[in-house]
Amino acid sequence: MNAYNKNLVYIAACIGMVFFGIAFIVMGSVLPSLTAKYSLDAVGSSSLVSLLPVGVLAGSLLFGVVVDRYGYKLLLAVSTLFTLFGIEGLSFFEDLNILRICIFLIGLGGGMLNGSTNALASDISDDKERGSRLSILGVCYGIGALGIPLLLGILSKSYHYQFILQRTGLLMLLSVLYFIAIKFPEPKIKQGFPFKQAIQLVKEPLLLIMSFFLFFQSGIEGLTNNWTTSYLHGRIAVGSDEVALGLTFFVLGMTVSRLILSYLLRIIKHEYILMGGIMTAVTGTIILNYAFDLHFAAISLFITGFGLAAGFPVIISYIGTAYKNISGTAIGLAMFIALTGNTLLNFAMGFISDSFGISSFPVFIIVLLLIQAIILFTNSKKLKKVSDTSIKNN
Repeated sequence: MNAYNKNLVYIAACIGMVFFGIAFIVMGSVLPSLTAKYSLDAVGSSSLVSLLPVGVLAGSLLFGVVVDRYGYKLLLAVSTLFTLFGIEGLSFFEDLNILRICIFLIGLGGGMLNGSTNALASDISDDKERGSRLSILGVCYGIGALGIPLLLGILSKSYHYQFILQRTGLLMLLSVLYFIAIKFPEPKIKQGFPFKQAIQLVKEPLLLIMSFFLFFQSGIEGLTNNWTTSYLHGRIAVGSDEVALGLTFFVLGMTVSRLILSYLLRIIKHEYILMGGIMTAVTGTIILNYAFDLHFAAISLFITGFGLAAGFPVIISYIGTAYKNISGTAIGLAMFIALTGNTLLNFAMGFISDSFGISSFPVFIIVLLLIQAIILFTNSKKLKKVSDTSIKNN
């Protein structure tokens, strides 16, 4: 029997999620410096940034079958090294083609880290604590996502962004040694890749329902991160740096909410928390629609982030409970569908913005939130069965 220390393994998952937060945000933080350094126009900048989500999608699709076949130690170490090589490449290499490879590696490593840490936290948790542990994992994402721009903002007056990225890479290397040193749960599938099981999962109605919910969840989070600054620029007479600072309140709202959820998910039914979160996010978005100064915009973004925080932890908890024997592959499929939603809904917002103006942004967000509410209402019995299973097992 493979004896592992649950707390040490959970710390490893939290470290990996911090790195995903860094990977997901780092391009937005250093893009202005890269744009100035290489004299890139808007098209050039976009071509660089677009490689990150492509890598994240690939990593999200690949990690599940690898985890179920080979376990977590190998994947956590390799995905962290991919992210490390990509981040170090941004600071050391001058060739734009090599930088593109580095950005893809950041996305690939980040996508694998995101999926594998969620699956790992789910696997080592019993049904009662699964949602709570996944919420704390979400807090770790917020630490990484808020930490890297904060570090760059504070230290950029004294150090180049290359120096900061290099030191971040050193921390990642030390973490790889930690991953190698500790024991992880054994692989679920001893021989062969679980391609047959993965194909069967595509036909699972319950998994598809939950993945479809995450399709909109990821899309809403991505839209808020990507389009809020453009929306506010047309309404608030402040500089771009101040608007970007206001956007950090969205991540802050999610982080604070997940800290609270780590307790609430132990005592309140998950479906109630999901519906309450959607209504809170709708409230925040309505306030954003009428926000004409930065303070109200920051408050609205905090409320929106606070409401959206429950989506991923609760649904991933459901998936981990329902598909324990092949949780990595199931969560991987759900993550892939979720990130596809992020990409497609951002394209849709671009079309809506061109056709109806950027002022339609809050309305689009509210429509997507209401679609999520409809998914919950129409599938409440199926989701309640998963929730009841969790309660009975404890």
